[in-house]
Amino acid sequence: MSGATDALPPAESWLGGRLSLRQPPRGAHRAGTDAVLLASAAAAQAGDVVCDLGAGTGAVGLAVARAHPEARVMLVERDPEAARLARLNAEENGLAARVRVIEVDVTAPGRERRAAGLLPDSVDLLLTNPPFFEAGRHRASPVAVRAAAHGFPEPGGLEAWLRTCADLLRPGGRLVLIHRADALPACLDALAGRFGALQVTPVQPRTEAPAIRVLVAGVRGSRAPFALAPALVLHGPDGRFTERAEAMHRGETP
Repeated sequence: MSGATDALPPAESWLGGRLSLRQPPRGAHRAGTDAVLLASAAAAQAGDVVCDLGAGTGAVGLAVARAHPEARVMLVERDPEAARLARLNAEENGLAARVRVIEVDVTAPGRERRAAGLLPDSVDLLLTNPPFFEAGRHRASPVAVRAAAHGFPEPGGLEAWLRTCADLLRPGGRLVLIHRADALPACLDALAGRFGALQVTPVQPRTEAPAIRVLVAGVRGSRAPFALAPALVLHGPDGRFTERAEAMHRGETP
């Protein structure tokens, strides 16, 4: 093989050196604090089948695989180059035996997902950072890969994405997602009737600032009530990460 797509970006230390990741160059879609928060909220159990839906280069799913040696992990990604790097990252971190990369569009029809290996009722824990914007509701990035990662190409994308989540999870399976704080009503609407025991954790940049993200956890088919968790604050008055946020970035479960 030859060409620019075959050139490998350098490996970077992630989660305090717990993982080595090859990611696209800055300006493209890369794993950052959102991925750290999602991985920290995973709470995988022994023997879980874990799915990182919209995995990019695999940061979240690989973090779970590293922290939970008995878990089996699926990384689902539609972009061929990101999927290639996810496979390489699994190999270079010694996790390939427990990590499978599935290359398919999350919102594709069910027959396409099943043909790719995504089977209904097959996942115990699903982690996802869906694209943040519905079609036509934001100014897309001029970088094509970044635009595709951040926005749905068609209206109703979030509903379709979360419908796939419900399809993949076993009854009683757990979902954790991260999204923009102002998208919380849309997330709750899409989860209604499919998930219960919903718990929302607001993520604030500083104590006095409004939330910019929400972590939403739920259980497929549960009838347990909604809960609002205490906020997670990322930065202290000095602008540095709080003790809790710093521990998360080191890969330590708070």
